[in-house]
Amino acid sequence: MLKAAVIGLGVIGKVHISAIESLENAKLVAACDIDPDRNVNLPHGVAFYTDYGEMLRREKPDVAHICLPHFLHYPAAKKFAEAGINVFTEKPLALNAAEGEEYCKLENQYGVKICLCFQNRLNSTTEALHKILQSGEYGKVTGIRGSVAWYRSKHYYEEGPWRGIMAQSGGGVMTNQAIHTLDLIQYFAGSPATRVKGSIGQVLDYGVEVEDTATGRISFANGATGFFTASIGNFADENVEINVFCEKGAFAIRDNKLFCIDGDKEEALASNSSDYAGKAVYGNSHVKLIDTFYKVLENGSGWYIHPEEGLPSLRIIDAIRESSRTGKTVNF
Repeated sequence: MLKAAVIGLGVIGKVHISAIESLENAKLVAACDIDPDRNVNLPHGVAFYTDYGEMLRREKPDVAHICLPHFLHYPAAKKFAEAGINVFTEKPLALNAAEGEEYCKLENQYGVKICLCFQNRLNSTTEALHKILQSGEYGKVTGIRGSVAWYRSKHYYEEGPWRGIMAQSGGGVMTNQAIHTLDLIQYFAGSPATRVKGSIGQVLDYGVEVEDTATGRISFANGATGFFTASIGNFADENVEINVFCEKGAFAIRDNKLFCIDGDKEEALASNSSDYAGKAVYGNSHVKLIDTFYKVLENGSGWYIHPEEGLPSLRIIDAIRESSRTGKTVNF
């Protein structure tokens, strides 16, 4: 039985608690948040702390779930890794690619395992499409388009001011909402990004430092082209759409289904579960990824999403931001 702790009891922290509680091989032993009022509705017997340093002195969990504001991801992970505790961390990996590269050293340096929560890689639609693309049945990937059209109110930033501060969030819509889509764009491309031209801005008058709208054109080493758009200036949270074009066919993920497109005909190939932990826009694979990681911790080996896999999306985000600042294409 693995002993787990959750650090950060905001909306996403509650999703992690729910996921842990659903697993037979895990027990939540501790939770931490600087707000003592969040010490409510925790499972019976779970110790509560307002300082994770104190929690470390008193508890020895097998794995710590980091569900903190972005600027605390790396320092918290380093603290737990130094203590020999495995880490399951929410996205983004870090504030930027440079900090992410430091994060990636922790596994080897301290002999722990760290899993990055890119849970949408384990959605049924993602797994099915990735398998098709890897098979080569439809030829090479030639183009990918990812679109995120969501809405966040001004209250979203007021209840969590760090979200609007660049030094604490690392960015706006690209880092907070659309990083999963950027991850899947490069994941489906199956090749490193080589060039990026992009633009960021604000269409909402919220008075924050971070972007609420972004677009980018991404060139990959294998010749594929990616096009990315994201905004929280929409009127609602619409489903993310990803379209993948190959030499011999095309595919689309939308409305939580994967379609194969042949001219005017569409064939549904897979669909995601309708059971969600938290908001539907989080995807529905938190439980699946956490369970996968926990089995690795129990068995000593196996697949999970390593920190290094969070670097490509951070590098693309950094490049879109730099390209927008200079007006020039960024070459990797």
